Parts: sequence; C-alpha cells; structure tokens
Amino acid sequence: MSTPSDRINLTDQFLISMPGMVDPMFSGSVVYMCDHNEHGALGLVIHKPTDLDLMTVFDKIDLKLEIAYLTHQPVLFGGPVQTERGFVLHEPLGATGGSMSGGVQTEDGVRASYISSLKVPGGLEMTTPKDVLEQVAAGTGPSRFLLMLGYAGWGVGQLEQEIANNGWLTVQADPAIVFEPPLEFRFNAALALLGVAPFMLSGEVGHA
Repeated sequence: MSTPSDRINLTDQFLISMPGMVDPMFSGSVVYMCDHNEHGALGLVIHKPTDLDLMTVFDKIDLKLEIAYLTHQPVLFGGPVQTERGFVLHEPLGATGGSMSGGVQTEDGVRASYISSLKVPGGLEMTTPKDVLEQVAAGTGPSRFLLMLGYAGWGVGQLEQEIANNGWLTVQADPAIVFEPPLEFRFNAALALLGVAPFMLSGEVGHA
C-alpha cells in the first residue's frame, strides 16, 4: 500500500514528451512544472509560440512598451486549460542577470511580492500578467520572463498515469533552458540534460 511519502513530486522539473504521447497538444513539448501535489499538477509549455507578440498584448491593455528587444517577443501557448487567460513565468523576485530589477518596489526600497504569484520552491514564479506587465512597461519588471496563454493541468493521478504509459520523461528543470535558447532549440536542450538526443527516443522508454 502506498503512502503520501511514496508520491513523486515533479515541481520545478521539466516534462519532456515522448513519442508515445497520445495528446497532439503536447506532442514535442517541454513543460515547466509549477506545482505537483496530492490534488493534481500544473505546468506551462515553454516553447510553442502563438501568433501574438508582446507589443500586441501591451497595446490591447493600454500599456506602452518601449523596451525594443521585448516588442517582438512571442506570446506562448502555455497549455490547453483557460487559453483566454494569461500567465507570466519569470525569475524569482530579486534575481539578477538583466537590466530590469524584478518585482514591485516599495517606498523603503524593499522588493515586495506580486499580488498573485505562485512561487515554485527552489525555482521560478508564475504570476498573472497585470502586475508583471505594468512593471515591465515601467522598466522594473523581471529581467527574464515568458508570457503564456493557458496552462497545462492534470487531475489526481492523471500525470502519474501518463508517465507510467511512457508519455513523458522527467528531469530537474534548468532556468537557462526556459529563457535563453531560441524556442525551436528548447526541446533538444531539455533532452540534453538527460544525455539524450531526439533520435534515441522511442515509445518504449520509461521516465528517467
């Protein structure tokens, strides 16, 4: 009989789809796992562009985006759940490595949390867009972020069953792969964390 301690926890890991993945929405996908608990799982696909870019979104919400290198950054397909909603995957508040400081700055200089954020233990943060995009427009948002429409969600035991059916490989996430490679290289980069190349995959390989 299994116990709660036997349950796998894939929070802050990548799911990498296998050839045996039967859902066409997730074929060839890498998903960053934001939460995985006894109630189910939630993640964001990190490399599938939509036909929108940041400039288009900022125009729609009446914000002026003057940071040139961000204007044509694509909005991504985060997953098939609530595709009308936006989600921002970004570095933790206080992270360095870019020109923008990240987070909401208070009068005493202490960086506060966004109003609606899911902090991934040891990993990134997922925030609903308004706070983040206002800060980006002001030049004080996170230096590295992705804007997604929709998310990937699993009910109790659903993800574990998909893994047992050879739908996914799993590996500890690397934030650099979330933000740095061109979108078309992120799948291979995630596989490389396992020492695996795409030609080595088969539908019969289990999760790592």
